[in-house]
Amino acid sequence: MSAPGSGTQTVTIARLGAQGHGIAHGEDGPIYVPFALPGETVSIARVGAQGTVMSTATTSPDRVAPVCRHFGPDSDACGGCSLQHLADAPYQAFKRQLVVDALKSKGLTPEVKDLVTAAPGERRRVVFSARMTEKGLLLGFNRGESHQLFSVVECPITTAGIVGRLDVIRRAAGELAQGTDVFRLTVLETRTGLDLSAEGLKALTDAQRRRATETVLALKGVVRLSVNGEILIEKEKPLLDFGSVPVSPPPGGFTQATRQAEDAMAAIVIGHLGKAKRVADLFAGSGTFALRIAAKARVHAVESDAKAIAALDHAARHAQGLKPVSIERRDLYRRPMMAQELKVFDAVVFDPPRAGAEVQMSELVRSGVKKIVAVSCNPLTLARDLAILIAGGYRITSVTPVDQFLWNPHVEAVALLEK
Repeated sequence: MSAPGSGTQTVTIARLGAQGHGIAHGEDGPIYVPFALPGETVSIARVGAQGTVMSTATTSPDRVAPVCRHFGPDSDACGGCSLQHLADAPYQAFKRQLVVDALKSKGLTPEVKDLVTAAPGERRRVVFSARMTEKGLLLGFNRGESHQLFSVVECPITTAGIVGRLDVIRRAAGELAQGTDVFRLTVLETRTGLDLSAEGLKALTDAQRRRATETVLALKGVVRLSVNGEILIEKEKPLLDFGSVPVSPPPGGFTQATRQAEDAMAAIVIGHLGKAKRVADLFAGSGTFALRIAAKARVHAVESDAKAIAALDHAARHAQGLKPVSIERRDLYRRPMMAQELKVFDAVVFDPPRAGAEVQMSELVRSGVKKIVAVSCNPLTLARDLAILIAGGYRITSVTPVDQFLWNPHVEAVALLEK
């Protein structure tokens, strides 16, 4: 055997790490081995704490054949999925355990329910990278552990409405390409068609604008094209349904990655609010939860993004049968809602970015609001925020992990609290 830290070694995988990589216990610390599963004995080429599988002596019974041609340890494989080779039951247990472990790290041991599962073909929002090459437009994702692009041919996590229109998406993106510079293209499948939003481009020339507009006009299934937040052409408003309310999200704006996960989280939120008559929705976005809540209660929606809160306001004003919805544009990191402002509400819902909402927590504690729903895409910051609430006199009634990022280690969670 080579000296620890380099060379070829034979190791046994003990567990999966937080990123979905197999972890073996080396003489000098953990060794991270992508695409290896617990119980497998593998020969690896090791560099430092990283190992690459060379051959497998013992195969896990939990190993399954991946469903995508782009998945695997090859250098030209996609870096998006890390767990396609793991069977459903242990995969779902792994994702639930990520939430359990994050909570335990802060001394929290609430009931954590089974994972709300995701299925192939549900992902309605995808961010591609694109650049022009000598052979034409390259549209795809980054290869594993690199910034090199590969051309995507299939993507089993993504809706058929997106995958089936890859050629159409390439045609639209090709009119925007500038030299060999890489840019991002967010594709959102809406009820009315595809919403394309490009970011990272320099100012378009008049000729580019004209060509892009004419191309999209001729393309079926694309309703809007935007560049750096500016709408170039909108043949029809892209629409999402938040409950019974149609909403046209801003170009490239945040939306939940799958409709199925959004519906599941919203049902948990609504169920916990019960008969609450006044609810504050913090980090409200374009109204994912606020507009559903407004079917039964008055809502005050707070969001820092001007275009998102404007979309929410427009949708609320034009919807029928909602309770009053008030909006406030406010950066809750710089200026959290104070306890005195929160005291008038029966319940508070918050769904912050990955950084969590630590600054807001102390004011929530002081407010004494009876019910709180915490929605998070980062179990670690969720655990930190919940620990503050628990120390302030709240109790967690349940935590539900929700999968909408199939076959990768990201997981959502919805935590319900009462005073």
